[in-house]
Amino acid sequence: MKRLSRFFLNARIGFFLAIRQLSRASLWTNGLIVFVMVLTFLNLVVVSGILVGLIQGSVDDTRKQFTADVVVSTLPDKKYIENSQNILGILDTIPEIESYTARYSEGASLEANYLTRRDKDKPDIAGTDLIGVNPVAEDAVTDLSSLVVEGSYLSPGDVDQILVGSFLLAQYNPVEAPGFEALENVGVGTKIRLKVGEVTREVTVKGIVDTKVDEVSRRVYMVDTQVRSFIGRTDGNVDQVSIRLKDGVDPAVVRDEILRSGVGNDAKVQTFEDALPQFLKDIIATFGLLGSVFSSVGLVVSSITIFIVIFINALTRRKFIGILKGIGVTGRAIEFSYVFQSIFYAVIGSVIGLLLLYLVLVPAIAANPIDFPFSDGILVAPLGETFARIGLLVFATLIAGYIPARMIVQKNTLNSILGRN
Repeated sequence: MKRLSRFFLNARIGFFLAIRQLSRASLWTNGLIVFVMVLTFLNLVVVSGILVGLIQGSVDDTRKQFTADVVVSTLPDKKYIENSQNILGILDTIPEIESYTARYSEGASLEANYLTRRDKDKPDIAGTDLIGVNPVAEDAVTDLSSLVVEGSYLSPGDVDQILVGSFLLAQYNPVEAPGFEALENVGVGTKIRLKVGEVTREVTVKGIVDTKVDEVSRRVYMVDTQVRSFIGRTDGNVDQVSIRLKDGVDPAVVRDEILRSGVGNDAKVQTFEDALPQFLKDIIATFGLLGSVFSSVGLVVSSITIFIVIFINALTRRKFIGILKGIGVTGRAIEFSYVFQSIFYAVIGSVIGLLLLYLVLVPAIAANPIDFPFSDGILVAPLGETFARIGLLVFATLIAGYIPARMIVQKNTLNSILGRN
């Protein structure tokens, strides 16, 4: 109890000395140190947040434009989802589901220059997947119509009309790599040949879909009723169902509910996170690690800055420290005063950084994503991780403030008063 009482007494005295010293310090000095702490905080959070957000933006776009919240797909050993109509009936009974879209999918090829090609000319061909959709249901789930940058979106009654992904067109993808296939001189209104298996049909490009989600921009879309007749699918079995849930519903809960209905016997049921390729998950983890490494460099720099500031401050006040020790103030109380100063700088810098992060940076970047070539990057800053980094910053600053104070306080009291080394 006596030691504990002495500890709190030293802490109170140290806090009093810290307040006195901070109030008498130069406003510019305090402001500069706080500014360094703000930059350090932002470096800790923003660098890793941008790196992770680069991939997270791609994941979010894939969720919005392709998989939705839950995706039901074909089993690995099947050509399509068997008992599809029964499965769709089950989905209709789940109240957490807001909407869903059922798709047909079949490998296809496009040929653009068949009308003008001479006998010795190379066919202008590109391989793709033909996706049959209900235009209304698809738009309700993925907002596909908003991705049409030229022409117009499909209507349920369209005949021999298609939407072409921009990845298949040379004017959107000017890549000259060997083996890369992209159609030349194809735009809205152009007639092209669409071939599925042995069936060939002349169709007209009604619109062009442009997005950074490869699963969308590499495909050709057509009204599902026409695709069924095109591929000879008369049993109503589909290849994929993307499900959008109501706000706040956990995708894992709905996935498990669907599986409990026996759907897992005929199809694979995954949340959008389950459906992510493993390499993408590895990239997210790697970028998070890289961000932490880069942020750690900033943390070390800020710690050194605090160390130097506190050391110079204590060194210039060595005579004052000696007098305090001479009149009975313990060295521990003086060390506490410098530790409290360090904590003050770290906390004030972190609070300002938090306000900038969540009131300015996160909303601004969410409204105006960073335009990376393969994704619209966002700033990922989970609240729990942010507070963990604040704790790390405060701890590092506390150590950086304690060490120089300890070095000065340990010097001989008389030498400190007389200014001798």
